[in-house]
Amino acid sequence: MPTNVKIIFYSMYGHVYRLADAVADGARTVPDVEVTLLQVPEVISDEILGQIGAKAARAQFAHVPVAAIHDLVDADALIFGTPTRFGNMCGQMRNYLDQAGGLWAQNKLVSKVGSVFCSTGTQHGGQETTITSFHSTLLHLGMIVVGVPYSQPGLTNMNEITGGTPYGASTLAGADGRSRAVSENELAIARFQGKHVATIAKKLREAS
Repeated sequence: MPTNVKIIFYSMYGHVYRLADAVADGARTVPDVEVTLLQVPEVISDEILGQIGAKAARAQFAHVPVAAIHDLVDADALIFGTPTRFGNMCGQMRNYLDQAGGLWAQNKLVSKVGSVFCSTGTQHGGQETTITSFHSTLLHLGMIVVGVPYSQPGLTNMNEITGGTPYGASTLAGADGRSRAVSENELAIARFQGKHVATIAKKLREAS
């Protein structure tokens, strides 16, 4: 059976979705890896989404299936993507993961590979705290946390304003949350993360 990698994300204006797509592309370069892209359920009303301009933006990834909590169980690796909310994961992602109590009680996620990527509005808007605080949830669930090593050269790119951390890929969306596009350097880091996580998950699966 192929190694099963699932990328589960929440995106409001499309930045996290762009990263998720790149993470998926990277994971697909590893032979015998099956990649699934899923988005967590929305909890904001259509009316509010329309008022903040997110409803139209979300149409670009409306084709991505919505994740159920049991989708976590059959994955060898789970890569989560979230925008930051005050230095933490967004409420939609928190709501989704808070439903994993039954899986936690049954040790269903123990020894799965877990990884995180994110988006913030500004350079210092909480990229690292968003990812590292997310890691606490993964560790409570018994997962093996994987980041992005400095062998990925984009992490030391000082020629431009860019996201990218050793904890996971990231992007800057602009102070308004939407105006800056995801850069090629950020996409390259995301692709690397997907490949790196898939490679580790495959090795662990083969060794078990």
